[in-house]
Amino acid sequence: MAEDSYRTIQQLSEGYYTEKRSRFISYAIPVRTVEEVKEHIEKYRKQYYDSRHVCWAYMLGSDRKTFRANDDGEPSSTAGKPILGQINSHELTDILIVVIRYFGGIELGTSGLIVAYRTAAAEAIAAATIEERTVDEEITVLFEYPYLNSIMRIVKEEGPAIISQTFEMDCRMTLRIRKGAAERLKERLRKVETAYLEEDKG
Repeated sequence: MAEDSYRTIQQLSEGYYTEKRSRFISYAIPVRTVEEVKEHIEKYRKQYYDSRHVCWAYMLGSDRKTFRANDDGEPSSTAGKPILGQINSHELTDILIVVIRYFGGIELGTSGLIVAYRTAAAEAIAAATIEERTVDEEITVLFEYPYLNSIMRIVKEEGPAIISQTFEMDCRMTLRIRKGAAERLKERLRKVETAYLEEDKG
């Protein structure tokens, strides 16, 4: 996978797993911020107030450096870590996975818990639509109206998204393009700007 792209899920998905009468309900949720993560965890705690455990793990950012896992009272590393392991093995980010457990009266043991939480998380991911997104950069270019055609030709050839544009005597355009292609676009736009500055002096 390119350095300027990452994998995430399109929308909320659910999974389900049972083991020795214990029920595991899992949700994979697209998230962007730690605040969103907290809101979702709070929501599921309220919704499943009668469950034994609400365990979770999340990963944020295209660089996949912001993550946490929580066992919510299960033995250390038997819940949050296996959930996070599934996020990692699918190379996902901007995702929260919550697994709710209803205890069935029979202890599962450490290895049983790890398998159960891992499988429940995997089920939620399997039900999700995974997509690859690009890491983008925004570029703002300023130029005079006579240079509009030159600028538009570059925009057409390089294919950035136009975020905003104003065309008066002085024109301004804000473009968005994936990081890997940003340098070439900036270089081409700079040439137009330089030509316009040279002419200005002349």
